[in-house]
Amino acid sequence: MEPLKTFINLFDKFFTCSRWNIGYLNQTPQELIKAKQLAGKVTWLTEDDVDYAADPFPVMINGHMHLYYEELNFWKGKGELMLLNSMSFKSKEKISALYSNSVHLSYPYTFSIGGKIYCVPESSEANEVVLYQVNVDKPQKFEKLNVLLTGRFVDSSIIYYNEKYWLFNSKSKNTNLLYIFHADSLMGKFEPHKQNPIKVNSSMCRSAGRLFIADKKLYMPSQNHQKCYGGSVVINEITLLSETEFKCASVFKIGAQPPYNQGLHTINFCNGLLIVDGKRKVYSLINPLKKFVRKVRNYIN
Repeated sequence: MEPLKTFINLFDKFFTCSRWNIGYLNQTPQELIKAKQLAGKVTWLTEDDVDYAADPFPVMINGHMHLYYEELNFWKGKGELMLLNSMSFKSKEKISALYSNSVHLSYPYTFSIGGKIYCVPESSEANEVVLYQVNVDKPQKFEKLNVLLTGRFVDSSIIYYNEKYWLFNSKSKNTNLLYIFHADSLMGKFEPHKQNPIKVNSSMCRSAGRLFIADKKLYMPSQNHQKCYGGSVVINEITLLSETEFKCASVFKIGAQPPYNQGLHTINFCNGLLIVDGKRKVYSLINPLKKFVRKVRNYIN
């Protein structure tokens, strides 16, 4: 049995890879908090022919739901931001170039304030966190408004709460620490929280979707990497948030669902739907080549 187990482990190591997809189900923030689990079976989109379609952020534009997400084709090597105009990858459009092709883009955090729609995508390779405004007539076009932070921050998440804008981040080289910044205006200067870096459980540090309010309580989804990257999402209740203090407690965890039972790391709500992503294991004879190219690319970069 031991030689067989060793062979299986080696086979998995060299010939398996992850495939991410996007799904949805009917569930509101209040229903999720009450149930402490997904309400039922996730409806998964028919897979696109890419390695990674994840980080889904839905938003209502002119009465119609649009879905922004990250697409990663391994051979291109860099994440790109995409837009779905329906719940099908056949409708996808690429977001107009925000940087050169050398910059990895992901986590297109969209939110609405005062009738306007904004996006703060992850652009840590450009060493900045940037606020864009979405063109509601051409949702695939973004206008750069303000550099919120300078630095290699990942999965930045922003919310207007108690008359301030709060920006939650972790850093690309250390996602086990939480950094919070605040400002009075989206166009103002974001100041660091008094306790930065905030020492909380590692499963609370990296954002996993929009912060949301349910029954007048503030919740923060975060990525739980204890088992593996993108293993599950933790729902945390923020019980104290000020310029000098922060308290947060984990409430429950959302796990992966078959057939994407290898991981889940983003959740968002829109128009009565809960949008998620999921990871499954796939086998490929060219995977050893992919892994070799990835190592070479990482070494060069």
